[in-house]
Amino acid sequence: MKKSLIQKYNIPGPRYTSYPTVPYWNKEGIDKQDWIASFQKSFIESNFSEGISIYIHLPFCESLCTFCACHKHITKRHEVEEEYIETVLKEWKLYVALVDEQPIVKELHLGGGTPTFFSKENLKYLMDGIFSIAEKHPDHEFSFEGHPNNTTKEQLQTLFDCGFTRVSFGVQDYNEKVQKAIHRIQPFEAVEQVTKWSREIGYDSVSHDLIFGLPFQTKEAVIHTINKTKELQPDRISFYSYAHVPWVKGVGQRGFNEEDLPKNDEKRELYEIGKELFAELGYEEIGMDHFALKTDSLYEATINKTIHRNFMGYTANKTLLMVGLGMSAISDSWYAFAQNVKTVKEYQKLVNQGEIPIFRGHLLSEEDRIIRKHILNMMCNFTTSWEADHMKINNVEKHLELLVEMEKDGLVEVHKNSLSIPEKARPYVRNICMAFDLHLLENKPKTQLFSMTI
Repeated sequence: MKKSLIQKYNIPGPRYTSYPTVPYWNKEGIDKQDWIASFQKSFIESNFSEGISIYIHLPFCESLCTFCACHKHITKRHEVEEEYIETVLKEWKLYVALVDEQPIVKELHLGGGTPTFFSKENLKYLMDGIFSIAEKHPDHEFSFEGHPNNTTKEQLQTLFDCGFTRVSFGVQDYNEKVQKAIHRIQPFEAVEQVTKWSREIGYDSVSHDLIFGLPFQTKEAVIHTINKTKELQPDRISFYSYAHVPWVKGVGQRGFNEEDLPKNDEKRELYEIGKELFAELGYEEIGMDHFALKTDSLYEATINKTIHRNFMGYTANKTLLMVGLGMSAISDSWYAFAQNVKTVKEYQKLVNQGEIPIFRGHLLSEEDRIIRKHILNMMCNFTTSWEADHMKINNVEKHLELLVEMEKDGLVEVHKNSLSIPEKARPYVRNICMAFDLHLLENKPKTQLFSMTI
C-alpha cells in the first residue's frame, strides 16, 4: 500500500455503524411519540417474518481501561446489579406493552461495560425476565462480551443454557508495556482458560477482539499477539483500529501521551502485518476490521451477501428492528434511531416513572434510507448499485465527482449505475462512503468529531 495514499486519505471520518451518524441526527431530537410509532411500524413489519434484535447495555466495570470509548460506570460495588437489571426488565415491559403480539427475538447481544461483571444468578434472572414475555426465534443467535479476567465457567454455562452460542473476549494486546499503558493487564493464561471453557461447554463461535494503533505498540508486539492468538484459534477475530477520541471521552483516553501512539503509515503497517498473518492462518477478511474462519457463520453470511452492520458491528443476521435496552443503548427501527440517556441514575429515574428513557434520536427521511442502503452495501459487500428505482440517488453525479480522485488512485471503480471497491482499497471504504454522506457534505464539522479513517 502506497504510503502517499495513506497520508492523503487518513482524515477524520465516521465508522458508519449508522447512517446518518450520531452527530448529524436531528438537532431538535425526536419526539417520543414519533419514536413509538416508528417502533410499532417496524415491529409489525418484521416480528413474524424475521424476528427482532435486542441489545442490552450492561455498563459496569471494576476498573477503567484507557483505550475504551464506551459508555461505562466504574464501580466495585456489585450490589448495583440487581437494581439495574430490574430497571432493564421494566424498560423491556414498556416496549412490549406497545405491541399486540409477543416479540420473537432472533438476535440478542449483551454489551458494555463488562457484562461478566454480573453474577451468573443475575444474568439468568435477566434472561428469564426478557423471555417471560418474548419467544426465541428457531434460528436465534445470542452473543455476549466477556472479560477474560473475570468470566467464570459458571457464567459461560449459565448463558449457554439460556441460548447463547457466541462469545467475544476482549484481548487487545499481549505486550506488557502496552497493557500497562491502557490499564488492561490481560494474561494469556486467562484468555486461554475462558476460550477452552467456551469450547468445552459447546459455544459455536468464540471471538477475540484485538486492537492496533495502541500506545507503545510495535510490529513485534502485534506479531507476538497474533502468534499467541494462533495457539487458541478463535473462530472470529476483530482487529479494530484504536479510535483516539479524547475530545469525546476526556481523561479516560489520556492515560498516555499523543507521541506514544503509532501514527499514519506506522499504524497502517500494523494492520497490514496482522491481515497477512490472519490470511496465513486461514482467516478470511470480513467487511472492515473483521476476520473469520470459513466454518463461521459470519463468513457464510459474507458469501451469501446477507451480512449486516449495525451498532453492534457486523452480524450474520439482519433484522429490521433492534431494541436497545439499558443506559446509553441505541435502538434502530430502520425508520428512526433513538438513544437512551447516558447515566445510570437518570436512566433508572425515567424508567421507574414509566417513561421510555430516550433523550435524542433521528427520524430518517426517504433520502436518508436510500443513502443508508448504499453505505451498508459498501461497508458489507464493497459494492453498490443505484440502477433499481428504489435505490436511485438524487443528483448522483455530485457524489461521483467526489470520487474522481480516488478512482484515479485505483481505490474505487465507478461503472454506469454502480461502483465497486477493489480488495486493495478496503482500508479506504470509510472515505468512499463519505462521498455519499449528504449530512456530512452539507454541514462539514468545524471541530474534529470522528476518529481517523485509516
